[in-house]
Amino acid sequence: MAIFLDEHSRVLVQGITGSEGGRHTRRMVAGGTNIVAGVTPGKGGQTVDADGTKIPVFSSVAVAVAETGADVSVVFVPPRFAQGAVVETVDAGVPLCVVITEGIPVHDTAQFFQYAQNAGTTRLVGPNCPGLISPGRSNAGIIPSTITGRGRVGLVSKSGTLTYQMMYELRDLGFSTAVGIGGDPVIGTTHIDCLAAFEADPETECVVMIGEIGGDAEERAAAYIAEHVSKPVVGYVAGFTAPEGKTMGHAGAIVSGSSGTAQAKQEALEAVGVRVGKTPSETARLLREVAGG
Repeated sequence: MAIFLDEHSRVLVQGITGSEGGRHTRRMVAGGTNIVAGVTPGKGGQTVDADGTKIPVFSSVAVAVAETGADVSVVFVPPRFAQGAVVETVDAGVPLCVVITEGIPVHDTAQFFQYAQNAGTTRLVGPNCPGLISPGRSNAGIIPSTITGRGRVGLVSKSGTLTYQMMYELRDLGFSTAVGIGGDPVIGTTHIDCLAAFEADPETECVVMIGEIGGDAEERAAAYIAEHVSKPVVGYVAGFTAPEGKTMGHAGAIVSGSSGTAQAKQEALEAVGVRVGKTPSETARLLREVAGG
C-alpha cells in the first residue's frame, strides 16, 4: 500500500513541452512513473521523447484524460497560468492534481482551492511543493527517485529540501510515501490529511512530520494526532533561529509575536507524545528509536 499514489497511477504532465516540465518528465519516467500524456495548449498531436519513451501531447486535459485514462496531473506551468491549469484538471475529474509551480498569487490559489473543494473530485497537493513519491512505484513531482527505496515510513513535509534530507537520512528503512505539501499560506493537502491517510495505510508503520514556523498547521496537527493517530509520529520544526516578524523562505513562514514560533509548535507536538528533533539528523535518530530499527 501507499497513499495517494502507487504503481497503478496514470500520470499526465501539464507544461510538458516547457524546459522544467520536460526535464522532470524524463526524471519521473526514469524513476518508473507511468506517464501517459502531456498537455500544452496548441501543441496537441506532438510527442515528447523521454529517453526513448514516446509521450503523446494533447491540447487540453479533458482530451488527454479521455484518450489515456490519466488520473494524476502534475502542473509545471508558469504562475500566471496555474489557476487555469488547475481548474481544467478539476473540470476533467482528475482525482489528484500536484501543483509544483511556485510564486502563484495567494488570491489565485485560494480561488482554485475553493473550486476544487466545491467540485469534490480532485485532491490538490501544493502549490510550491516538490510533489510526492511512493518509492519503487510512482513519483509525481521533482523529488529525486534515487534517494531512498520502498519501506515502512510515511513522511509529510512543508519543506522540499528537508523532505529530501529526511528521505536520505532514513534511506535504509525506506518509505511507503513521502508527501511534500508546500509552504504557501494556502495549500491543498495538509499535515492532517496525510496523517489520516498514513494512519489508514497498513504498510505505514510510523510517520515523520516536518513543519516550519508560521501559521498554526502544526498545532492543529498535534490536536489531530492526540485524537486519531495510533502510530508513532516524530517531528521536526524548521525555524528555531528565525527572527520575529520576518518571512523566511516560504510565503507562509512568518511569525507574529508568539504565534507560529518553532518553540510553540514543538511544545504542542510534545504535549501529545510526538518526539521532536532539534535537527533533521536527530529527528531521524528519534524515528529509528520509535520504529525499532
